[in-house]
Amino acid sequence: MLKLYGTPPTRALRVIWLLNELGLEYELHPVALLQGEHLHQDFLSLNPAAKVPVLVDGDLVLTESAAIQIYLAEKHPQAGFIPESLENRAQMYRWIFFLVTEIEQPLWRIARHTFLYPEENQLPQDVKLATKECIDMLAVLERHMAEREFIVGDRLSVADFNAAYTLDWASEENMLAGAPRLRDYLKAMYARPTAPITIREAFAAMESEAANSPFTG
Repeated sequence: MLKLYGTPPTRALRVIWLLNELGLEYELHPVALLQGEHLHQDFLSLNPAAKVPVLVDGDLVLTESAAIQIYLAEKHPQAGFIPESLENRAQMYRWIFFLVTEIEQPLWRIARHTFLYPEENQLPQDVKLATKECIDMLAVLERHMAEREFIVGDRLSVADFNAAYTLDWASEENMLAGAPRLRDYLKAMYARPTAPITIREAFAAMESEAANSPFTG
């Protein structure tokens, strides 16, 4: 059986969404990042970069959420999440790379310099720069989606499931105020019955679990 190492609200949600869409059974192995479980040797043997998610499929160990999404979609072509034409596949790869490099990376910088890094290492100026860069790139995607239902072509592809999580992250940072089409697109994606919990819901669940823990208080 497939094994997925990772915990919402991390990018494991991208993989969970594809697994749900494909109707695949899998074992979810939570990784307590705040407790440093990603630094334990057993996890580092799976991913020396000490990051989630990690998918284990038999002898295959695969990291990087976008790569895992593409792998799952290619392994199960009956779902049609990989475009048939070379041109549309190229566009799918284009927008996935755009999402993870031009939108996700400034979001990561904001996270690092607001709560991930120790306070003495945080750079408020970089938060401002990253925010502007992210909003500028969201505007590019907003224009692309102006007359579109899906990122590529006329049906869902891996790019959509990648985009939805990334845009949910941007929404949590209040960056979609000037992107009404992206807000509607995001709402439509998360209305799908196979959609995972949102980032906000995942954080709320974590807080509730911590509050109800017998080791709290």
